[in-house]
Amino acid sequence: MERIVLRIAINAVAVYAAVGTGWIPGIEAQNTAWWAFAILGLIFAPVNLLVRPLLRLLTCPLILLTLGLFTLVINGVLFWLTGLIGQVFDIGYSFAAGGQGVLAAFLGGLVVGVVNTVLTLAFRDELKTSRP
Repeated sequence: MERIVLRIAINAVAVYAAVGTGWIPGIEAQNTAWWAFAILGLIFAPVNLLVRPLLRLLTCPLILLTLGLFTLVINGVLFWLTGLIGQVFDIGYSFAAGGQGVLAAFLGGLVVGVVNTVLTLAFRDELKTSRP
């Protein structure tokens, strides 16, 4: 149970780094309260768990052709989808129109991926499965 809570907290911090800090122009947060980012982290977890494998399977030739760089585009799509689902609950984020919004989604997915990786490595002992 602690692993699930820690994973959601890592996702929330990663989404906050991309949306709440304002580093990326073109992303507009609907709600900047701490609990909004916690819920966005909760939304990001099942999106990442369910949609990522499907997208990887469907885009496997592109991933192989680009030597894995297409996974950055998948991260951007997952980041965009999380914001879209969050907008239903008035806690999501929106992107600027046109090319700037696509670039913002790509950069947001990149930031979320990097922060998620760094925090997962920092808490790797806590995230390991414990066997009695």
